[in-house]
Amino acid sequence: MSGIETGAERMPERLPIANGRDTARTIWRALRGHRWTLVLSMLASAGGAALSLVTPAVLGRIVDDISARAEVPVWTYGAAIAGASVASAALSAAGVIVASRVMERVLADLRERLVGTALDLPQQRVERSGTGDLVSRASDDVGQVSEALSQVLPTLSATVFTIALTVAGMTVLDWRYGIAVVVALPLYALALRWYLRTAPQMYAAERASVGTRAHHLLSALRGIDTVQAYRLTDRHAHRIADASWDVARWSLRARTVLTMFFGRLDLAFGVALAIVIGTGFWLVDAGVGTLGAATTAVLFFLRLGGPIRQLMMVADVLQSATASLARIVGVIGIAPDAAERADGSPAGGRVRMHGVGFGYEPGQPVLHDVTLLIDEGERVAVVGTSGAGKSTVAALLAGIHAPVSGSVQRPGDTVLVTQESHVFAGTLRDNLTLAAPGASDDEVVAALAAAGAHDLLDLLPEGLDAPVGSAGHRLTAAQAQQLALARIALADPDLVILDEATAEAGSAHAQALDDAADAALAGRTGLVIAHRLSQAAACDRIVVMAHGRVTETGTHDELVSADGEYARLWRAWDTPPPTVGPPASG
Repeated sequence: MSGIETGAERMPERLPIANGRDTARTIWRALRGHRWTLVLSMLASAGGAALSLVTPAVLGRIVDDISARAEVPVWTYGAAIAGASVASAALSAAGVIVASRVMERVLADLRERLVGTALDLPQQRVERSGTGDLVSRASDDVGQVSEALSQVLPTLSATVFTIALTVAGMTVLDWRYGIAVVVALPLYALALRWYLRTAPQMYAAERASVGTRAHHLLSALRGIDTVQAYRLTDRHAHRIADASWDVARWSLRARTVLTMFFGRLDLAFGVALAIVIGTGFWLVDAGVGTLGAATTAVLFFLRLGGPIRQLMMVADVLQSATASLARIVGVIGIAPDAAERADGSPAGGRVRMHGVGFGYEPGQPVLHDVTLLIDEGERVAVVGTSGAGKSTVAALLAGIHAPVSGSVQRPGDTVLVTQESHVFAGTLRDNLTLAAPGASDDEVVAALAAAGAHDLLDLLPEGLDAPVGSAGHRLTAAQAQQLALARIALADPDLVILDEATAEAGSAHAQALDDAADAALAGRTGLVIAHRLSQAAACDRIVVMAHGRVTETGTHDELVSADGEYARLWRAWDTPPPTVGPPASG
């Protein structure tokens, strides 16, 4: 369960990736309530693009006026250019700002839905896909989409309007200028078609390789003690290095494709510019066009160079962002799978496991025909040596995993507390009311008292408002476990599962935490994975496991009298270590 791979490397079963239709549908729904605002931003961008044509048109008019020796005040030209430039900049900026705000809201909605779905995923689904895949989607992919939605798309709308209106302006000057541009369009279309055919798989592979690298990195870091203890550092370092090289290799391929794409665009632009200049020369030479009109047409087309290249650069970012967006929507669209969760039982706090078999890998079972019944209000301990299957039983009863065979029934209101108690960055109150958002301060204080942690309020000067976790006061391992046990009192579940929940506190706090665990279990159905046999002895019944099977069951006294595996464990536990006296004097 630690995620450490000590045998042959197993590639994770990746989380789904949405198709284009589902991705577009998700974005359209996210735009609900913002669509008209987005339309207004597009109209502002269109107005800005139209006004940007005034400057080259005025410059062309100046050429014609000079050719005709017309006496026109120079300030009129300057006023027209200045006024149009200011208005164009204002409208363009307004369009970009409004569109950016809309897209930020859309991104916030997508991020919240991603996190919400991820938190609701069954743990076995996350483990099968690898934690790194989910983490990379919530970090790297969200970053890619953030850049595209907040920066690229608003700029894209302004660029598209600039290109469309510039081509329209050239056609208004003379329809043959419009024809000249249309003749050059196939060159751009061929370049874009080649890019769209080649780039998507490059970016998809790049994003997938980032997820694989994150999977290997997190796998090693989460189990760093195991990696070092079994001398697996080199193996994991090689895996991370290979995964990093895959990221670099796919990134280099994507950049190579982009460079080749820009080369094709430059060729298309050069050919198109030559066609426009040639058309202007022919029209002026034939006497059917003016030198000013030809100047305006060339200036119009030169203005297209930047927007066209920007459009294609945006297309590059959009290719990467589209791949990332499909990965995000793939997580958002995961439907709950009832088969991945244990069955809920309507019968109060009664628990039933019947003939359960389970394995983390196909063909490698860790539980064999396990049957366990716990009556409502009964407290049962599960003991056994390391690797006996105790924590797997706890995970199955908690609904984290589903059995491969057999059946599991448990109350729907079940709480699992493990030895890995997390303290979130926030106030002490926030850390406790996670279990009961509507709890009053009096209820929170009572829960702390039940867990033996009332002195925390005296140690922390701000009381319940004291910041704890990474951004505040650092709590000890024992205090963190007391918080976890206090959450049980606030949540008030039907079934409490303690999977070595007091194992990390050390002997100095063992009794205090055992008392807190007793208080949390009082009046509730409980399953205790005991690391100290004194905990097991205090339970109503004890189940002994070995090699994934139930080998003994009964009360403490019954099992000690039976002189079986539990009796041997108890004698080893209850026998004090030999004392070493001073050396005998000679």
